[in-house]
Amino acid sequence: SGSTDCICYSTVGISDPVTSALHIILGDCQPLDVSSVHHNNTFLKYSVSLLGYGFYGDLLKDSEKKRWMGPMRYDYSGFKTFLSHHYYEGTIYFQPAKHTVGSPRDKDSCRTGCYICKKSEQQLAELHQEYGLKHEEDEEEWKVIKGKFLAINAVNMSCACPRSPKGLSPAAHLADGSADLIVVRKCSRFDFLRYLVRHTNQDDQFDFSFVDVYRVKSFQFTSKLSEDNESNVTDIGKKHFGQFCRDHPACCCNIANSTWNCDGETLDSSAIEVRVHCQLVKLFARGIEENCKDEAACSQSSVEQLL
Repeated sequence: SGSTDCICYSTVGISDPVTSALHIILGDCQPLDVSSVHHNNTFLKYSVSLLGYGFYGDLLKDSEKKRWMGPMRYDYSGFKTFLSHHYYEGTIYFQPAKHTVGSPRDKDSCRTGCYICKKSEQQLAELHQEYGLKHEEDEEEWKVIKGKFLAINAVNMSCACPRSPKGLSPAAHLADGSADLIVVRKCSRFDFLRYLVRHTNQDDQFDFSFVDVYRVKSFQFTSKLSEDNESNVTDIGKKHFGQFCRDHPACCCNIANSTWNCDGETLDSSAIEVRVHCQLVKLFARGIEENCKDEAACSQSSVEQLL
């Protein structure tokens, strides 16, 4: 569903109606993490793929005005948004997902019967059982990032599509109870272009000094404008926030708010809270199966173990 079919590509590996129909007939089941978006403790929306602020939010907002162009509107709005090169100042608070086994920078992609998803879900359940959900959230250390950002993206899956075969976060997992938070700081237009091009090839798109990625179980974002006008919004947990990852001094430039891209729908809120719910829904899918080379390697490994 949607213009890119990223959910289908990330959970099945191909956008093919016959394949999806066969998964339904066979009763294949694939759990999926879901993020809930809140503002001032009021629920706004759910997100299962991309939650983007800055570049992807501006792109979507501009493309909505040009629906008469069809799918071409995304190319036009993307080029226009890239040329505008807007950045936005604000503060990000996040809780690292310490229960997860994997890392956003590793090479372990989410595949059928994913061990990382199963192990992470098990460890998260044990933590909730031992400490209690509320106690764990209170005691968990929060980290803070302040600065100027070209894009802030949170993904529950790789978000792979034909134009981006590996997706926004190639190692993101479907059911590990976490989201990959990708922060693109203010940089030159040329550097940002290099980052965007990395989404279309096999190179590491996080290998830039202005790009940071974190595996989180919850995060909050407040724009500089909201901080100035509604200081009480940032009090939602300020006492818990410890280590500062990086701190950039505020500037005196004009401050504007972007729009959130929530699974292809606009969300106009400059101060939000996002929580990841582990395996909240289940799909008729099996996950992406290993390719032939990987399967051959696994088969050879299994035979060697048997021998």
